[in-house]
Amino acid sequence: MPVALTTLPSVADQAERLVAVGAHEVAGVSAADLREVVAAARDRCGLLVLHPDRAPASALAPLLEVRGRRGFVVGDMTDVDAFAPIADVDLPPGPVYLVEGLDRGDAMANWSPDEALPAVTGAGRAPLTLGEGVQWVLQAPEVLDRNHCFMTIGSRRRRPNGTLDARTPALWLSNGTGRDGRERRDAPKVGWCWAGNRHTWLGFASAQRRVPVA
Repeated sequence: MPVALTTLPSVADQAERLVAVGAHEVAGVSAADLREVVAAARDRCGLLVLHPDRAPASALAPLLEVRGRRGFVVGDMTDVDAFAPIADVDLPPGPVYLVEGLDRGDAMANWSPDEALPAVTGAGRAPLTLGEGVQWVLQAPEVLDRNHCFMTIGSRRRRPNGTLDARTPALWLSNGTGRDGRERRDAPKVGWCWAGNRHTWLGFASAQRRVPVA
């Protein structure tokens, strides 16, 4: 599925989607306030994103649904909310912002995160954060396709000594094996891969830019 053909709903419709699944409550924003905030951006195009300071990935992942399967965080990623934006990622202020020019990064499938990051930034693009990736799937479930999923290398976990954890977050469809359980086959999954490893079925999601809503 060419991701370029995936069209996001309008910003107003995305706001209603956030309300419908309860994501606005996770972020501590009333439905009325969310609608008021995005009213000024109703003619803009892009992904409407709840700021990660308000809406952690652990709370948003269970709201995902792909072909009737509900999302989850892999069992050995209990520290998922510690994966914060990397130093080069500057998020707009406010409870919500827009991410424009999304690309799933299929062309870099079978690259490692260590190889992909300089290529993404060198092309003048912004690697998606985990929260942005989760909310992309929330608004456009079809962006996760079997053998065509993506990593979100705009987020990493920093250890107490300042070095980066070797794990990089990603979203894909579970095979229903191991601790996932057979009942979760084809469910959208927040997981991780090593920064130096390559995977043929994972691209590297990025955006053209992030902009404030107002």
